[in-house]
Amino acid sequence: MLSPLPAMFYHPCYSELILPQQHRYPIQKYRTLYEQLLNLGVPAGAFSQSTPLSIAELAAFHCPSYINSLYDGSIDAKAMRRIGFPWTAQLFQRSLCSLGGTLQTAQAALETGIALHLSGGYHHAFYAEGSGFCLFNDLVVAAKTMLHRGLDKILLVDLDVHQGDGSAAMLADEPRIISFSVHCEKNFPYRKQPSDWDIGLPPDCTEQHYLEAVQQSLHTLIHWHKPDLVIYDAGVDIHQNDELGLLNISTPAVFQRDYLVLQSCVQRSIPVAAVIGGGYQRNIDALVQLHLQLFKAAFTLCGSDFAGKIET
Repeated sequence: MLSPLPAMFYHPCYSELILPQQHRYPIQKYRTLYEQLLNLGVPAGAFSQSTPLSIAELAAFHCPSYINSLYDGSIDAKAMRRIGFPWTAQLFQRSLCSLGGTLQTAQAALETGIALHLSGGYHHAFYAEGSGFCLFNDLVVAAKTMLHRGLDKILLVDLDVHQGDGSAAMLADEPRIISFSVHCEKNFPYRKQPSDWDIGLPPDCTEQHYLEAVQQSLHTLIHWHKPDLVIYDAGVDIHQNDELGLLNISTPAVFQRDYLVLQSCVQRSIPVAAVIGGGYQRNIDALVQLHLQLFKAAFTLCGSDFAGKIET
């Protein structure tokens, strides 16, 4: 039995990061998404504030010397260019908060059935280096922590348009966490890491082809592995208007995908924790409308009237 609303996690610091003018990363989308949900009538009390992960907790999953270099700013300039952000202490603290939020979302999913994080999806971060706007890998940290808390099998569903290379590498020796990625093959990262289940699609694939790949793979993996928890990276950079995506997926198909993933879990009583993942349009309002499709899918499954207030 689902809760009337999914558990939701947010922190104001997600959009407080100061970036150079015209920086490619759409940092304002987190605050705008939160405000749009409030404008729909979702009560502020429905959101929990994310709690930062401690450095000691993070060091169980990422290289301590790499963590320290980001903490004190001694990280090499070339390494920061690979990440794509200028170094600031604010950036480090924001990352800890987002890590904590994804972990809280995973824990809450066990209690409410569906839980959503208004951040997360930093799947390009490796054990000892960052990449592609990702310092640390919140998906892997959350999944491995949940194993330590007693779960036996976790399925990581990564539907961001970019392959989760960092997640694949960090999970290569962990058979209890199944990494599954559907992505655009001719896109970043140009050197892919082998996930447990990879589907690389061509830029000209049809929506039907895309949705069938997701559905058939998800059905197979859930049937084979019977996970105790699904962690879902609901990146919207698959959209036809995304400036870094290269796929041609419409807004209704984004909703269909998100509903498909959540429903597949709910029908089997598998808790699902979702993060909003990537999306790169400079029009923040248009971008947020895509991220809202995840919330519409969750609200629909929970039987909430808020679902009808979100356009598809």
